[in-house]
Formats: sequence, C-alpha cells, structure tokens
Amino acid sequence: MILSAQSTSGGSPLIEARALEQVYRIRRGFLSPPALLRAVRGVSFDLHAGRTLAVVGESGCGKSTLARMLALAEKPAGGSLRIKGQAVEEAHAGEIPALRRTVQMVFQNPYGSLNPRQRICQILEGPLEINTTLNAAERRTAAQAMLEQVGLRPEYIARYPHMFSGGQRQRIAIARALMLKPALLVADEPVSALDVSIQAQIVNLLADLQAEFGLAYLFISHDLEVVRFLAHDVLVMYLGQVMEYGDKTTVYQRPMHPYTRALMAAAPGSGAAARSRQQALLQGELPSPLNPPPGCVFSTRCPHAVGRCHQQRPELEEIHGRQVACHEAGKLNTDP
Repeated sequence: MILSAQSTSGGSPLIEARALEQVYRIRRGFLSPPALLRAVRGVSFDLHAGRTLAVVGESGCGKSTLARMLALAEKPAGGSLRIKGQAVEEAHAGEIPALRRTVQMVFQNPYGSLNPRQRICQILEGPLEINTTLNAAERRTAAQAMLEQVGLRPEYIARYPHMFSGGQRQRIAIARALMLKPALLVADEPVSALDVSIQAQIVNLLADLQAEFGLAYLFISHDLEVVRFLAHDVLVMYLGQVMEYGDKTTVYQRPMHPYTRALMAAAPGSGAAARSRQQALLQGELPSPLNPPPGCVFSTRCPHAVGRCHQQRPELEEIHGRQVACHEAGKLNTDP
C-alpha cells in the first residue's frame, strides 16, 4: 500500500512511482565481469499537483538517480512510472517529448547550469523556440514576464549569466524551467550552493510559485530545516531503498526509523537533536553500494539491529500513519 496525501484539489496523482529500480554496470577491469550497482531499489510513492515530496538521505543514497528518472533523463531499469496517468515505459518515441515538457529540472549549481555564452533571452526563449509556435516577439514577451515572475527586472534579459549573483542565477534557472509551464519541478539541492540568506529567498520563491501555478515539486535536500518549511511529504532513502515515507508533520514529530531519527538528531536546531542527539547519532561508515549488507541495508550502523535484521530485508509497513522499513520500529521508544 502507498500512503498518498491528496492535493487540495483532489484527483488522481500527477506522478505514480511503483517499485522503481535503477542498476548500473560498473567495469572493474579487462578480465573481470562488471559489478552491479543498485542505485535505486523498489522505490514507490505518489505525488499530487500542488504538493512537495522531499527526498532526504546521505550522499550516495540514490536521491539524484531518482530525480533523473523522474525527469526522464534516465530510463528506469525496473518498476513502473506514470506521469498524468501515462506509463512512461509504454510511451512511444513520439510521446516522450510531451512527457518531458511536463517535468522540468532545477540543478544544484547555478554557476554551471547556465550557458555562459548565451544571453538570458537566449536561455529563456530557447525552450519556446523548440517546443512552441510562438513568434520572436511573443517569445520575448513571455521571457520578460517570467523574469518578473521570479523577481528579476525584465531589462536583465540582454545580460549574460556572469553578470548575476548566485541567487539571481538560480532565479534565472527556475525561470527557464518554468518557460514550458510544467506540472512537476524536480529540484536537486537547488539552494545548497547559496548563502543562507539567499537560500531563504529562493525557498520562499519556490513556495510562492507553487501556490500560484499549482506546481508539484520533487525536492531533494540534505537540509532538514529547508525540508521542514517547504515539504508536504518526506521520503527517507538509504543505499537506494526507502526507510521511511509519510506526511512531513507525522515524520518530524515522531520519526520511527532509526536512520530517520539519526538524520534529525544531526540537523542543527531540530527537535530530535535536543531530545536524543547522543543516542541517535550514526556510527560507522556508509557501506559500499556495490556490496550492500544482506538483510536490512542499515543493519551495520543501526544500534537496534537484532539477528533477523542482518538476514531478512524488512518490507515497508504502515506504522502510526507512515510507512517504515524496520523490523524493530514498532518496539522503539519514539515518544517526544
């Protein structure tokens, strides 16, 4: 069963992901067979219009791989992905461009995601020139209007990216992503490269744009305070697998999985940090994704692991209004 919070307007999910898998073949030498790296394993969720699903976890947990699959930059190795009810794996070549226009991406680095040789007008008008029948004057008007929408002056359209600050460049990147009026914005660490004060401005901008256009966000972040402000639902990943998934308020007020509790304990200023920092902090190193532990992938670092944790992989089950993949979750003391 997939827990799914409805959008304010109700209706079917915009995105339906079921048991998504991504596997990479890693070459190890001329005479050695390739190793299999399972970057994403069995990830399922629903995402409705007007809502934000935050994906959190340590580096290497599969967050960005999941983002690339949703943005149709990579084809899933297994599972099912539906966008507006259409199965991506069943779509023919002529339908893929329309699906890609439905999903746009904002990248982490605003310094590297914009072509330094193009003026802002070229960056913003390019998607319209390729994908629409608008004439040059109409494209220019739409680009200037979008600049105003993200808080920049329309006359900036003749400038080059190097003439802007990091926060302004990220606003331009967001404007570019919105030029084709997508239904879903995939944001991969969109504020982590910015100063803290600028981060707050960009997060507020994303919230305002979502309220105005009814956008859905897949928001990838390691900053749990940003997630607390922006997200509606939270999906916690570890070594490519979902550890906990549920409504933000439910997960933050009463984290059930030991890994979720550890992440929140390590977050400055979080409630979990004040309650159980010393007990919840992780020990040991992240295992190699080329050789994950048998059973629960978190068992080698979990202070609550028992015998079956090292042998049997836990399945997601509903506990106190969210899904948790932990044999011992129901026994842990999670009282505030």
